[in-house]
Amino acid sequence: MAKTGVFESDPMVMTKAMELKKELQKLVRNIVDDEDYRTELIDQARETLFALKELKVKRRSSSLKLRETVLCPEEFKCPLSKELMRDPVVLATGQTYDRPFIQKWLKAGNRTCPLTQQVLSHTILTPNLLIREMISQWCKSRGLKLPDLAQHANEEGTTEADRDHFLSLLEKMSLTLPEQKDAARELRLLTKRMPSFRALFSESLEAIPQLLRPLSEGKSGSSMYPDLQEDIITTLLNLSIHDNNKKLVAETPMVIPLLMEALRSGSIETRTNAAAALFTLSALDSNKTLIGKSGALKPLIDLLEEGHPSAMKDVASAIFNLCIIHENKARAVRDGALKVILTKIMNGIHVDELLAILAVLASHQKVVEELGDSGAVPCLLRIIRESTCDRNKENCIAILHTICLNDRTKWKVMRDEESTYGTISKLARHGTSRAKRKANGILERLNRAVNLTHTA
Repeated sequence: MAKTGVFESDPMVMTKAMELKKELQKLVRNIVDDEDYRTELIDQARETLFALKELKVKRRSSSLKLRETVLCPEEFKCPLSKELMRDPVVLATGQTYDRPFIQKWLKAGNRTCPLTQQVLSHTILTPNLLIREMISQWCKSRGLKLPDLAQHANEEGTTEADRDHFLSLLEKMSLTLPEQKDAARELRLLTKRMPSFRALFSESLEAIPQLLRPLSEGKSGSSMYPDLQEDIITTLLNLSIHDNNKKLVAETPMVIPLLMEALRSGSIETRTNAAAALFTLSALDSNKTLIGKSGALKPLIDLLEEGHPSAMKDVASAIFNLCIIHENKARAVRDGALKVILTKIMNGIHVDELLAILAVLASHQKVVEELGDSGAVPCLLRIIRESTCDRNKENCIAILHTICLNDRTKWKVMRDEESTYGTISKLARHGTSRAKRKANGILERLNRAVNLTHTA
């Protein structure tokens, strides 16, 4: 019989643990199977492992929590958890809560006090040292041990010392240039190495504006001090990896304009990281709309056209994600994406990524018209004929199927290709299931047209 662990005794905990394990398996499989995997996958796997560890640690201490909570005075219980408080903090309204539970309340988007329903003037949490000491004395008198905050992290993996250091770094972003540079560099390193530091930015609405202050106060941060711009933009990228930050980061008014400025004027590493940040933020549909409306597709397309090898993959990923929603397809077409993408594909540059974007854009009527006029059809047929990549063949035939449905003038080119090489019928037999469907759809239409001609 399998050995029972701490998860099996609580169905909710067990379900959460299974979800985390499945997510971890998926991330590890993507990392192992894809030689060109994104580094963000490693960070996400690390975060998932940490969450799994926390779940196990919390479950082990649950029986002790229950005994303490049953016995303790009401004023020592958190109003949200109804449990003995481990890290009591004071909200802006003066009410005291246990830090992990009020943080969860705030991170869910609430900006009111749970007890009084007052709107909060700020979301800074102040340690309630008096209550903490009273709880400590009460536990000591009953032989119970309360975790030492210097040694035990809260649910986000940060200690009080971490939080104090974080706040001091943000304060330095408003001081002298050397202090700004030192603080920006350290925030970049900490948010890369420690997921818990990324989470700290969601505790206060002022944290991200404080980070951006050196860039938002004028052009000096980007034009005269490119290293400072690079560190701040890269910190934004690190923050955007944390799922709970994506909405907050994108909706902070200065963020997208500063990322767009970085795309235009930063060092190549800054521009690459700005593109990667937009890609990561665009995981949320609401952010896709916000980023598209802000005009960010144009500098992304310009950087794609520039073609710097280290930036291409992140830029293409960002454009692909943004163009999943229909309104951004129109913006991308208007901003010249089609010409840039076709030129790159015809020159054999990053064909995999750019064909994926083209397949997404092909549902836009203007794209179909321009594809027919640009010589794209022979190029797409050649890729199907010569490529060994199933995904590329599938994307090509999907684009050709859309052209076939909307532009009869290109049927002759497809018929000639089929007569000479049998390209489409080969794909109909040996392609992926989607490629077979699209290829058969083209063949049926071409054959019907031939039959009609013979009948006439």
